[in-house]
Amino acid sequence: MKIDVLTLFPRMFNNFLEESMVGLAIKQNALTVNLIDIRNYAYDKHSKVDDYPYGGGAGMIMKPEPLYKAIMSVKGDRDIPVIYFTPQGKLLDQSTVNKYSQFDEMILLCGHYKEIDQRIRDTLITDELSIGDYVLSGGELPAMIMIDAVSRLQDNVLGDIGSALSDSHQDGLLGCPHYTRPAEFKGAKVPSVLLSGDHKKIDRWREKKALEITRKNRPDMLEE
Repeated sequence: MKIDVLTLFPRMFNNFLEESMVGLAIKQNALTVNLIDIRNYAYDKHSKVDDYPYGGGAGMIMKPEPLYKAIMSVKGDRDIPVIYFTPQGKLLDQSTVNKYSQFDEMILLCGHYKEIDQRIRDTLITDELSIGDYVLSGGELPAMIMIDAVSRLQDNVLGDIGSALSDSHQDGLLGCPHYTRPAEFKGAKVPSVLLSGDHKKIDRWREKKALEITRKNRPDMLEE
């Protein structure tokens, strides 16, 4: 998979792309991340990428010309998804991650300032995503989250893909509790069912606990 990241702050990604599962995916050639500095496509000598909004109001707006040039330099005439991260977008959930993990290439646009020019959104953006009901300074952190989420689903990145497929949200529920050695820690014991070797009982226990946790922390998921 190839991911093209359009950003005003490419250096924010340097350490991120070297560590953990993302770094492993890149080393194994399961993932390629191409960082593109939007300022390189500014039309004037000052590399200006923002301007005041028409109609007045606070904040600055990213200009359409650099964004258009940057996106088209990667996309050209090809049919590649262009994802823009914005608080106005639909929530980035596991099903969306699963969908995009199957693509060979995608473009991630990291906005900044108050907004990007609406004409870019109307003509070049194929999907608008949000990571939560709050506002960040820019789209770089959401882009990192997207990269991390799809990278771990690429072939041969995780030691056991079953680990990813049994994570929270993959089956519409939050995950169940997990334990490892020792069997007793500071007086707290591992539930006996997990030591029983009866995999049917263990599966039922895990499903019951997943339902309990989902009902407590995210009852909206059960309603859906």
